[in-house]
Formats: sequence, structure tokens, C-alpha cells
Amino acid sequence: MNATDVLGGLPIAPVSGPAASPAALVGDATATVIPITAAFDAETDATSAAPDAQDDADRQLGIRDVWRAARARRRALRAEVRRFTARQRRRRMIWIGVGASFLVLVLGTLGAAYSPLFAVEDIQVEGTSQLDETAVATALSSQIGTPLPLVDESAMKAALVTFPLIETYSLEARPPHGLVVRIVERTPVGVIQNAAGYSLVDGAGVVLSTSSEPPAGAPLITVTGGTDSDAFAAIGQVMRSLPESIAASVTAVGASSPDDVTLTLGGTNTEVVWGSAEESARKALVLETMMAARPPETVATYDVSSPDAVVVR
Repeated sequence: MNATDVLGGLPIAPVSGPAASPAALVGDATATVIPITAAFDAETDATSAAPDAQDDADRQLGIRDVWRAARARRRALRAEVRRFTARQRRRRMIWIGVGASFLVLVLGTLGAAYSPLFAVEDIQVEGTSQLDETAVATALSSQIGTPLPLVDESAMKAALVTFPLIETYSLEARPPHGLVVRIVERTPVGVIQNAAGYSLVDGAGVVLSTSSEPPAGAPLITVTGGTDSDAFAAIGQVMRSLPESIAASVTAVGASSPDDVTLTLGGTNTEVVWGSAEESARKALVLETMMAARPPETVATYDVSSPDAVVVR
């Protein structure tokens, strides 16, 4: 390139040859010199600064992505857990519903049972033949208006023990308002004469009534040792085993020990030697058969103490 060539109106020094003076390079004009080293350094700084900024941006972007991915993973995991446990949750909800319904039903039933909806309004007495049903029901009238589950059994027992003829009893609730009292009466076995008069007693020796005159139809009991003795217990067992056809004709019964019970048949004063209370049911059957074959009017004594060898005199 020649010195006379210009670039942008400025002379350019030749590439080769002796070094020219600054004046020769620019002539009369002043030349603008751009330092190559400074320009290179600026470009290098800009180039090196760009990767640092990119690294910071990449680092921030990576943290956000990891956080989003972790959150998405947790969300997906919860969805999977809910999907796989849906049947178990439904089953749990069904059982909870059943349990709640049962609890409501029980509470409702108890509430109704203990309310006036199930209060006693009618008391029925069953099983009496000698007792007055109306008198027994009246004695229990204090339970009228009481809810069936709250009936006071102690109060009812206190009212029933005033009736000596009652041996046992049972209670039955008949919702919504009924109460049934089933009574088993004591069976009188005879009359014992004492200082108070004539006491009607059952097989256990319980006094059912006392009067100044012997009650009709009850045999007179003569026993050694009183009503607490084994002899009286044998008498009670024998009298309870007799059929009605024979028991109605007995006017007296006596025993000095459990093994020598004797009966007296009214009208003919025929004696029945019974012996012990063992096999009383069989002895009663044998005696009934013998009395049919040979009536008491023709017999002085029936000895059934040994039912296999009956003696008739």
C-alpha cells in the first residue's frame, strides 16, 4: 500500500521500510490512535463476564426445576396413595356409618324404653287358685306409671311376701304397658294344732293361715318333733305325692319318724301304713289300685310300706 493511499481521509504508514516519524504518518493532520491492547482487554472482560452470568442463571434455573420436580413428585405420590387406598377408605367409612347407625339405634331404643312410652299401665296376675287376683294386683299398684325397665323388684317382693300362700313368683314384661306376675301357690298338706289354734301348713312347714277351728278338708297332722323335723318332711312328701282322689279322703296323718308315716281315711277310719317317703309315687299308684279293687269300707288296713308286697287286712 502506498503512502498516498488514504483510509477515511487519513494517511496510513507503510508496512515495511524504515520507521517513519509521527509527522510523516499524519502529515499536517493529527491522527487518532486506538490502543489494540485495551480493546482486546475489554473484549476479553466482556467475554469472560458472560459465562459467569450464564452460570448464575443456570444455577437459579436448576434450583427452581428441582423444587418444582420435587413438588410434582410429592403430588403424584399422594395421588397414588389415595388411589390405592380408596377401597380401604370406603370400607372404613362404611364401618363408621354402620357403627354410628347401631349406636343411634341403641340409644334411641334405650331412650324409648326408659320413657313413659313404656310405662306400666296394666298388672295381670296368673296362677292363683286360692288367692284373690285383684288383691294381689292392688298390692302391686305402686308400680303403675313406672317404665318397664325400672320396675322395682324389691318393692314387688315386699308386697308379695305379705301373701303366705305365694310360694314362688316370676315377672314378665309385655311391652308397651303390660306387666305379668306368675304365681305358684303353696299346697297345704294339713293342719297342726297349737296354742294359737289350728294352723294350716304346707309341706315346708310354712303357716298359711291360723284359725280357732280346723279348716274343712285339711287333715290333722300329728308329728313328733314339730314342723322342723325329718318326720314332718316325710309327711309333706307323702301328701304331695297323693292323687286328688285319695288326698280328698285323708282326715289324719301322723309320723314319729321318717320311716313310719300313717294315713287315716275318713268315714271308715281305714288306716294306711305308708312307711318311709321313698317310692311315694309308686305307693300311691298301688294304693289307688287296691282301693278300687277292695274299697275302704271292706278294709281295716292297707299296708303299702313295701309296694312289691301289699298287705290288706
